[in-house]
Amino acid sequence: MFDTKAVILVLDDLAIWQKLNVTAFLATGLASAAPEAMGEPYEDASGRVFARLLGQPVLVFAATPEDLRRAHHISGEKGLLTAAYVRAMFSTGHDAANREAFKAEPADAPDLVGIAIRGPKKDVDKATKRAKLHP
Repeated sequence: MFDTKAVILVLDDLAIWQKLNVTAFLATGLASAAPEAMGEPYEDASGRVFARLLGQPVLVFAATPEDLRRAHHISGEKGLLTAAYVRAMFSTGHDAANREAFKAEPADAPDLVGIAIRGPKKDVDKATKRAKLHP
């Protein structure tokens, strides 16, 4: 049904609150960078309008550090839409500080705790090859 695939890989040994936080931040990265992937607003039976959601499923994987490194490498190599979250961002308190922490990471080996990718199914599948769906 979709020619693209959207995935989020989250480091499997994080605390639950960290996994949820990283997943939420990464999902907003995909949504903001791919407005064409957004569905229409939702409306309940009373006519109250709710925000749009991504119009395709997002698979969430429990990832090892190696899974994150592979996804990071392949997403860059294939030019896939990518959002990333590094460990240092847990110790910041606002967006500007997050960007500074991210920029301070080595470009070829950031300390990733999560990565979101959207792109052609074949390429996204290659980037997530050994990762397991989150339980």
